[in-house]
Parts: sequence; C-alpha cells; structure tokens
Amino acid sequence: MKTKVAVIGSGNIGTDLMIKVLRLSDTLEMGAMVGIDPGSDGLARARRLGVPVTAEGVEGLIAMDAFADIKIVFDATSAKAHIANAAALAPHGKQLVDLTPAAIGPMVIPAVNLDDHVGADNVNMVTCGGQATIPVVAAISSETPVPYAEIVASIASKSAGPGTRANIDEFTETTSHAIESVGGAGRGKAVIVLNPAEPPLIMRDTVLALVNAPDETTHEAIRAAVAERVEEVASYVPGYRLKQQVQITPVPADQPVHTLTAAPVTHQVSVFLEVEGAAHYLPAYAGNLDIMTSAALRMAEAMAAHATELRTTEIQGADA
Repeated sequence: MKTKVAVIGSGNIGTDLMIKVLRLSDTLEMGAMVGIDPGSDGLARARRLGVPVTAEGVEGLIAMDAFADIKIVFDATSAKAHIANAAALAPHGKQLVDLTPAAIGPMVIPAVNLDDHVGADNVNMVTCGGQATIPVVAAISSETPVPYAEIVASIASKSAGPGTRANIDEFTETTSHAIESVGGAGRGKAVIVLNPAEPPLIMRDTVLALVNAPDETTHEAIRAAVAERVEEVASYVPGYRLKQQVQITPVPADQPVHTLTAAPVTHQVSVFLEVEGAAHYLPAYAGNLDIMTSAALRMAEAMAAHATELRTTEIQGADA
C-alpha cells in the first residue's frame, strides 16, 4: 500500500515534485496538491492528472476530506511561509519535508545523513547548492579534517523564480551552516550566482576545501571518497556528475589562508560538478530545482519505508 503525500506550493518546484511522485515512486501516492493561486499551472496540471487540489493554502489542505490519509507533506513554498505552514500542521501528526531554507528541522542530505532523520517530524532539504556540494564536503571530511570549505553554486537565472530570489539571503546562511553541521567543515561559506547567459546553462557547482594532508595516500583516499559519494548522489539524481578530475594542489606559502582559518593547511581540494535536470516538468538546465525535488523524493520514500517498518514491528509485537 502506497503512502499518501501532499505538496504545498504549486510553482515550479512543487509541480516538478508532484510529477516525480506520479512517475517515479513505487511507494508514494499523491493525495493533494496545494496552492494559493487558483489559476496556477501546477494546480491545473494536478486537476488534469486526477490529483485532489485546493487553492486555499494549508488551511484548505487541512479541510480536505483526504487530509486524514496523508502521512507526509512536502513544503515547496518559501522560508517565511514554511514557518506558518509547519505551525498549522504541527497538531496533526504529519511528517514534513521542507524544500525551503527555513531550516526548522534537522538538515538532511540523503547521501550523507538520511538514515539519521527518517523518523523526524520536520526535515529540511537545505538548498540546491547544499544538495549538490555538501556530499562532496562530507566525502573529503571523511578522510581528513576540513578546517574550511567554500561552495559556489551557479544556476541559470531563468531557473530562479520569485521564491528562490526572495530566499537568496537564507540560501547563503542555510547552506553555510549545513556545510559545517552536515558536511563536517570547521567553517563553511556559500555563494550563489544567477547566471544570465543565453541560452541558459545547466547548474555548475564548485567545492573548495582546505586540508592539512601532505601525503599522497590521503589524496588518493579523498579522490576515491568523492567519486563514491558522487555515484551515490547520481543514484537518485541521474544528471549529477563530476565535470573533471578532483584537483588537489599545494597551498602556496604566500597565500593568505589565515583569513579563512587559523588551522594549519597544506593543500586545496577543488571539485567541479554539474547537474543536468531530468526535464520531468522543468527544462533540463534547471538542475538546481531537479536536485532539490529528487532529494526530497528520496527522503520521503525513506520516511515512508521507516514508518512501514515501525508498523510491522508493532503488529508482530502485538501478535507475539
């Protein structure tokens, strides 16, 4: 039996997520599509696909007949809206998957810490830049301490809708914090670039990490760990890949890295990535949105599986 889910937010991200649930998931079922604009394309598509809809926001969702059967709610609105939505849903015992930078609940990068939070009431999917780069930071930190890590996410300007633009400040703050708390870096920094190039370019991400690792054995271990983590992300984001080989170069003696970290460092690790979207609803260049919806889908499927296991265990215990 599939687990029923709802999507709040009928914009680009929410609509792409709905289509992924319908097309790709063997364990999730769309129970409702929620928006605030009755004329939005997302709600119109949901109606055509037979998904129950409401244009009355979270209040409309709670009032729907199908609400009681919904177990997981995706929020693809904005950081500010998610705070209100989470408060409204709190008394109803739903699990929330937050695709905004609100970061109310624990931050989750499926390739890094999915298993740690499958039972949480509200998980935060960080940001598109975080989903693309933090797995790499975590891979490096699994082999050697990372006193400083910096990421640059470059996305097509056309792929950045009103919600993304309104959350630019939250993007940098949330991603920087997650680089440290999830990626394991001593200090994290995040930069986002809205690339106006025409035709639009797919998402490109750069990870720069400073490490104290003078020996070649550690360098090879870092390269292997990054390759393994990239493969893991690609298992649920098929367009995710390394753009070129991992670069590990000595830090020049005159480079002022003391402005970034007080820890001793010997080398800079540079990793270049790109993310091509699956084009389920959005253009292929919108890999930044595709990686968010793909990660959210992966998280919700794991949450549903965990809940099923708990129910099975309870039934077996009652029968014993």
